[in-house]
Amino acid sequence: MKLIVGLGNPGKEYLFTRHNAGFFALDYLAKVEGVKWEKEKMGGVWARWGETILLKPQEYYNLSGVVVQKFLQYYKIPVSEMLVVVDDFNLEFGRVRYRERGSAGGDKGLQSIIETLKTEDFARIRIGTGNPEREKMGNVDFVLSKWTAEEREKLPEVFSEVAEKIREW
Repeated sequence: MKLIVGLGNPGKEYLFTRHNAGFFALDYLAKVEGVKWEKEKMGGVWARWGETILLKPQEYYNLSGVVVQKFLQYYKIPVSEMLVVVDDFNLEFGRVRYRERGSAGGDKGLQSIIETLKTEDFARIRIGTGNPEREKMGNVDFVLSKWTAEEREKLPEVFSEVAEKIREW
């Protein structure tokens, strides 16, 4: 059994924000694979995709670690069998980067998971959301801002690439 976690913030006010790229990536994957989301359980919306659990924690982004830990423990999944999908404003929009392990790199959701699980030894996919507006807006306002029209047009291509990297993992 494996666990794939997409990070984001719950609530309609955050629905189309950059910080929800992890949620969007899993929604895209679920749609193309014909996977149906289940009701909330242990603080997360989840789905089963073969021998893999897809998880969208319903705690705020910076508190994701507790929900992730509950799913890992309940399903007896080793941390080495977990992949986390996050947004990254330090990567240019549309760039997708995979790493086997590593630090949080400033991402508060990854930091929550690392601190809760007491390890950095899990895979992650970072989805680039950066653009020049970030410098004008500041980090918090930027990640909680909505995609531009031009970015929205390109999102299916970006999430298709993420889905392919997930399948390869």
